[in-house]
Amino acid sequence: MSRNGQERGRRSDTAILVGQFLMPRGTAFATHRHPDHQLLCSERGLLRIRSEHGTWLLPPSLALWIPAYVPHATESEGDAVMRGAFVAPVSCPHIGWRDPTVVAVTPLLHALVEHLDRTDLTQDARSRAELVLLDELRPVPVTSVSVPELRDPRARAVAEVLRAHPADGRTLAEYGGQVGASARTLARLFVAETGLGFGQWRERLRMQAALPFLAEGLPVESVARRVGYASASSFTAAFHRVVGVTPRQYFPR
Repeated sequence: MSRNGQERGRRSDTAILVGQFLMPRGTAFATHRHPDHQLLCSERGLLRIRSEHGTWLLPPSLALWIPAYVPHATESEGDAVMRGAFVAPVSCPHIGWRDPTVVAVTPLLHALVEHLDRTDLTQDARSRAELVLLDELRPVPVTSVSVPELRDPRARAVAEVLRAHPADGRTLAEYGGQVGASARTLARLFVAETGLGFGQWRERLRMQAALPFLAEGLPVESVARRVGYASASSFTAAFHRVVGVTPRQYFPR
């Protein structure tokens, strides 16, 4: 893809093509798949990638390697600029990731993606850069922040309140009086329909709600209060437990 998102032909001597796409708030690409692997990253802003394997929110510090033919959907969380490097599978047989994998966008990786977007490279120069880019891919232990949906109308009503107000700290018994179900029934429904206890489900929801605030650069203390935590330390511990890294590792300043 070219800079304006229009498709351009693959040259037979090119293993990696780079595209850049402006994604104003609300822009979305419906579920699709590519015959190539895709290294998808945010040049600016926050991107949300969904697949059957999970949901990821990507700041500019992280990229997602999406294996060939894995269905996925992409949308912007606010105004964003997406960059994608499309990698011919035959060029990287040593990369055996079958599921989407988060990698760190190091300064070198970022520079290589920009370098390969040039159209004036010789074939030798391009081939050398492609090999270095593939060697620079470093997985990071970031977990997909997915929040399963609920089907039962009573449990779904609780979920909708929490999606709108993640800092709401009421207990299941208190919600039960509002939706017409006992705390025990609601607890059973959350486990049966999401595979998570209510506390685990709410924790995931709060971490997902926190990511856009963190991407904006808000202080951790402020984000913690917005999503229902009394202190930055308790929020950071929960973030690490759910996501796999700390907020400052996910969004380095």
